[in-house]
Amino acid sequence: MLRQYELVEKVRAYDPDADEGLINRAYVFSMKAHGSQVRASGDPYFSHPIEVAGILTDLKLDDQTIVTAILHDTIEDTLATPEEIEKLFGKDIARLVDGVTKLSKIEAQSENERAAENLRKFLLALSDDIRVLLVKLADRLHNMRTLHHISDEDKRRRIARETMDIYAPLAERIGMYEIMNEMQTLAFKELEPDAYASITRRLKLLHDQGGDIVSRIGLGLQLHLTDNGLEAEVMGREKHPYSIWKKMAERHISFEQLSDVMAFRVIVNEEAEVYRALGLIHRRWPMVPGRFKDFISTPKRNGYRAIHTSVIHDAKMRIEIQIRDRAMHEQAERGLAAHWAYKEGKPAADLHVPWIDDLVEILDHAESPEELLEHTRMAMYQDRIFAFTPKGELIQLPKGATPVDFAYAVHTDLGDKTGGAKVNGRVVPLRTILENGDQVEILASEAQHPQPSWLRFVATGKARAGVRRFVRHKEREETVELGRKIYNEIVERLPAMLDKDAQKRALKKLKLDDEESLMAAIARKRISDEALMEALMPGSGGGDVAPKPLNQRTAISIKGLTPGVAYHLAACCHPIPGDRIVGLRREDEEIEVHVIGCDTLASGIDADWLDLAWGEGSDGGAARIAVILRDIPGALGIMSGILGAKHANIVNLQLVHRDGSFHTFNIDVEVHDLAHLHAIVAALRDADPVSSVERI
Repeated sequence: MLRQYELVEKVRAYDPDADEGLINRAYVFSMKAHGSQVRASGDPYFSHPIEVAGILTDLKLDDQTIVTAILHDTIEDTLATPEEIEKLFGKDIARLVDGVTKLSKIEAQSENERAAENLRKFLLALSDDIRVLLVKLADRLHNMRTLHHISDEDKRRRIARETMDIYAPLAERIGMYEIMNEMQTLAFKELEPDAYASITRRLKLLHDQGGDIVSRIGLGLQLHLTDNGLEAEVMGREKHPYSIWKKMAERHISFEQLSDVMAFRVIVNEEAEVYRALGLIHRRWPMVPGRFKDFISTPKRNGYRAIHTSVIHDAKMRIEIQIRDRAMHEQAERGLAAHWAYKEGKPAADLHVPWIDDLVEILDHAESPEELLEHTRMAMYQDRIFAFTPKGELIQLPKGATPVDFAYAVHTDLGDKTGGAKVNGRVVPLRTILENGDQVEILASEAQHPQPSWLRFVATGKARAGVRRFVRHKEREETVELGRKIYNEIVERLPAMLDKDAQKRALKKLKLDDEESLMAAIARKRISDEALMEALMPGSGGGDVAPKPLNQRTAISIKGLTPGVAYHLAACCHPIPGDRIVGLRREDEEIEVHVIGCDTLASGIDADWLDLAWGEGSDGGAARIAVILRDIPGALGIMSGILGAKHANIVNLQLVHRDGSFHTFNIDVEVHDLAHLHAIVAALRDADPVSSVERI
């Protein structure tokens, strides 16, 4: 454990202006507050915050951050209060300590809710000041270093899994690769002990057989660069066990087949020399195709810059080489901490971290704990690609991202108004997966809005949160509107007119807050029609009444409502405007719309039936038809030509049966209404290659 004067000296070595008295006061306060507490290792508990502070001095962080590390467990684990911390150490340090404090005391109903609440508070704290995250990472790193002292295996594995899933990716996101690598190695050792032992044993065997091969190759690299007049420092190492295991798993290969287990760093003085070193290396050793990455022209989102390449070395083995200048190396070693501004007198809280801004926006829109955890993990952990706006602005996205993700990454408003997209000048479907280097132009319109179907293909938490926000708003709006229509129909069935206060009395009896809540509850069948009638007019409920069919007086119009929001069209019968339709209403579900003759309705469905109508001027729907074609050349083209001539768009086509000279297709076609469908069927039946056409 660092002694008091040693800690102060470490800080003053890189920051002579650090407040020595502040650090000394924190050291003494923490030591007294933790008193006789001990850790699982048997060491005094006080040693933990001091070791955390020591980790942060290696990153050359400011005195406020060091003091926060010393005090970070006092509020939770001792009798110290936030007010006491603020009085003794100031408002900023009190805020930082409060942000870092573990949140294990939160009462919650489920593990997911507790994890989400912890994450929510943590993200809000670090969005206010990124130093919260730096202290938290150092805290977790020291806990991982002492993890083996915990006797409970399940607890060790839970901590290791949490480290692998949350803290290591967070470290990577701010470019702190050394901390990330150590966390992953320690977590891997706990989670996969057999694999860890196997890989470390094989690395040792490789080292024993080849001698100090890393040093020999590194020296050869350095001599080659020096002989060509380039001053460079070369460092080599074997890759970390977890990194090797991950590559083996991803490529489905054995350790013996994995050729690049060594990595080298070439550090030069300035950026121009990085490219010169690359040229010298590639002229001397052949490059491995597909293994070159230029993170200088397109830096990683965490600010990391370097050239990565792999070459076939003289020893017939592949080696990975990272080339950086001094500034890039400083950034790579210390990540976001390398930008620390105590020398320039700028407040640390001014540091801007875009991905945290994205996470905080997701916080505002996430409705459930599961949704929050899903979105934040998507935002933090996925591998990234680079795409460009038409003006050349670089947008970073996860692999698998689509133009919709791109639009939301540029701005939430643009995502909401997306109507189409061009990729590299060509109009593409919105579900198109973007590739590295694509130029994307979003075709936006004020008349456009997010579609529920986007949730099936978007890859970013920000896009998913934006779509869900709109759908929730639209769903509430349309559910209330549909509920109001059902309410009016129910009121018509009452034996007498209602007085003006009847609804207020009903709200009180049904324990609902307002009219909107009542209408939403009616649409979602959270209250029965009989209970509503009884609440509006006592004695009119009629006791136990069979739920179907209801004795409606008027059909309820669904005109103006969005399919898939307040109601959805049943896939079994594909209703279209012009069909006589009914709705099935179940508790807490969208109303399911069927054609009146649908076989599903005859199978004893347990739901209320609603008599529905399309409403005057309703337009559009997808009908499914079964077409039997003769197996003759051009038959499919003739059928497609007829559909095109009738302005019917094919949205799905499936070959379902092949019987000698006949092929049966199920085709989903977009039509205006029933009359349009009849015209299409008549035209198809009149065509020579068509044997029969039936609506499904």
